[in-house]
Amino acid sequence: MKSYSEILQLVQTYHELGETVQAANLVIEEYGIRHPNFKSFELRERAKPEYVLMTTEGTFGLPQIIRIPENTFEFEFILMLNLIGHEMIHVGQKTEGNSVEDRNEREWQAHYEMLFHKTYPQIPDMPKHQLLFFANKGLDYYRKMGENSALQQKYAQQKLEVENLVASLS
Repeated sequence: MKSYSEILQLVQTYHELGETVQAANLVIEEYGIRHPNFKSFELRERAKPEYVLMTTEGTFGLPQIIRIPENTFEFEFILMLNLIGHEMIHVGQKTEGNSVEDRNEREWQAHYEMLFHKTYPQIPDMPKHQLLFFANKGLDYYRKMGENSALQQKYAQQKLEVENLVASLS
């Protein structure tokens, strides 16, 4: 793998050339986060600094696309890398024989990955304020699973990990 500074330089060069998809492809290759069910990146409208939207789209069981803003790499690189990793978790959740049907469960799993990098350990950690933001967002999805539901019980240990992380960062 190239060094962090080399990757950042290449991403910036692609960005300056308007080659956002090529930059995203470089990132998933360099960080080893390409899922076998991933089809391609496609562009969406430009993001605003306060809201960057990435989505995973496609029929469950078929290869998925990740739609990213055309200006993805104008924003903090480690955050964008974590958001792409989040979407790659969704790609995996939509594979044949491994579908995660419940939206709250899908979001919980993807937010947990952003915090602890169990699937993609090579992704760098985000700054403290971003970790807190995504931990709290993940806990919101946990609450939406339903009080004492089977899903909440399934993820009770992970919830404790997230709560401990929040406490350590606060």
